Amino acid sequence: MTRRNLTLFLTLGLVLVGLIGVGWRSGTFDPPRPPGPGGDFTLTDQTGKVFTQDDLKGKWSAIFFGFTYCPDVCPTTLGVLGRAQGLLGPKAKDFQVVFVSVDPERDTPEKLKAYLDNESFPKGTIGLTGSKDQVAGAARAYRVFFEKSGAGSDYLVNHSTATYLMDPKGRFARVLPFGLGPDDTARQISEAMH
Repeated sequence: MTRRNLTLFLTLGLVLVGLIGVGWRSGTFDPPRPPGPGGDFTLTDQTGKVFTQDDLKGKWSAIFFGFTYCPDVCPTTLGVLGRAQGLLGPKAKDFQVVFVSVDPERDTPEKLKAYLDNESFPKGTIGLTGSKDQVAGAARAYRVFFEKSGAGSDYLVNHSTATYLMDPKGRFARVLPFGLGPDDTARQISEAMH
């Protein structure tokens, strides 16, 4: 690169940085969205009501993908989130758990409602299901892997085990990995909430 091209390149770069700074100060640009899971989806909650990404706004949300016939990871994760919710104190009013089923064939809204009534699960957990395409779309948006395993009515579904903490604007905040205990989970959520 010649000296003249380098000078031109640096000048254009500085002008661009200046314009972006002016845009942020004037409110015309949103800050860049941090990389991570999240995006548009349309599903149905356990009451039969349509639920979209916009319905996450206003609260911190722990999003977990699983299924009601899950023998281990799902009840363990929901149990940890339930205990963590109790440790958040006053911050708990600004926190919700969203359980997205990766088994739309069996997990109807009614099945989700009965499953989530478990006393050890977080209070007010929102259960979501939908058509195969809707569930697949939500899983893609959140970068979640899942696949049916086995045949007959007793099949399982292999799936990702992480929980995603989203901020009140519906933006990705952090991963809550599987295996984190209730104290550490509550601390991570509380730190993210400031």
